[in-house]
Amino acid sequence: MSDSKSQKSYQDLLTTLKEIDERYLSDEWAITSEQDRALGYRYVMHVLQSALLTHFEGDPERPYWQRIVSPTRKFLGDNSDSIYYETPIRGDRAYRITGNLAGAIYTSFTIEANAEDGKYPSYNDGVFNDEDLDIDADGNYEFVLGGPETSRNWMPLPENAGRISTRHYFEWPVPCASDQSLHIPLTIEPLENPGPLPPWDDGTVEKAINRVINHIKGNTLEKTKPGHAVAASWIGTEPNVFPLPQMPGDMAFAAVDAAYSLGRFFLEPGKALVMTGRWPDCRFGNVCIWNRFGQTLDYRYRNVSLNRSNTVLQEDESFRIIVSAQDPLEPNWIDTEGLVHGTIFWRFFLPKGDLHPISAEVIDL
Repeated sequence: MSDSKSQKSYQDLLTTLKEIDERYLSDEWAITSEQDRALGYRYVMHVLQSALLTHFEGDPERPYWQRIVSPTRKFLGDNSDSIYYETPIRGDRAYRITGNLAGAIYTSFTIEANAEDGKYPSYNDGVFNDEDLDIDADGNYEFVLGGPETSRNWMPLPENAGRISTRHYFEWPVPCASDQSLHIPLTIEPLENPGPLPPWDDGTVEKAINRVINHIKGNTLEKTKPGHAVAASWIGTEPNVFPLPQMPGDMAFAAVDAAYSLGRFFLEPGKALVMTGRWPDCRFGNVCIWNRFGQTLDYRYRNVSLNRSNTVLQEDESFRIIVSAQDPLEPNWIDTEGLVHGTIFWRFFLPKGDLHPISAEVIDL
């Protein structure tokens, strides 16, 4: 008997994982240390977890919100002060979305273009934030995605829409992403009922596994190799230096209404990075630390991020933040978990007025 379609896709998945082992987690992607390789395997497991959770049974005809990242599933540059959801959609459909702010100080919906079948999106094609919504006194809202245009509470849906992702930001003294009791009410339903899902068969499983493969490849083998990308102006190329925060444009998985600044840190043992600056006038602001795979460090048990509510300011309202492996016994410490190198990422949503420079200096701890 010949192999089934689903068996062939399953074998393709195994081949993809083997290629990731041999190529992505190797010198080809500048993985040169034992620690980086170990972190790389953890990253791949997180991406695989995401693929199975969100993409294996994802159905744009019958969308269903899934949390993108969590304390035990990290990729895409996650944030300890935010909850994210996503679901597949189709550009030729219309949907009704309802929700509640649940105390978030910023809420938005972003269309990811050309992201069908688990593929990595090519760019974002529209953002709808809470300023575009009519929200009642209890924080409830409702809007239509796609279909005929209306004057309010309507978000256009481009033909190339493949996914929609949400952002729910909180400025709590502790990371909201680690709070197991936090619930954000959120629904999505097609305006035209598609009926029940047809029974699964060999072809259905084949397509589902292919979506898993697309998602895994998009976040590993199809990523640009280190040193081969043209860096955006807000991405630092020199260690321990931060560009002036800027808007990211239509970059995939970015928020067009936020200003970003990304810098790479390099700290030898016994050294610390001191960052100084001022929080701008904005809806939300925070800084967090990632490993080289864009994963936040352990925000459940370590101080790996800060926002405006838990930053101790100087007398002149500026901040002084210390990044190091050891506790300096001063306020505003960000723990590197002993990593020699990684990424520090700043976010400022709906900024008003000047965006202040972030200065940095390496010192002996």
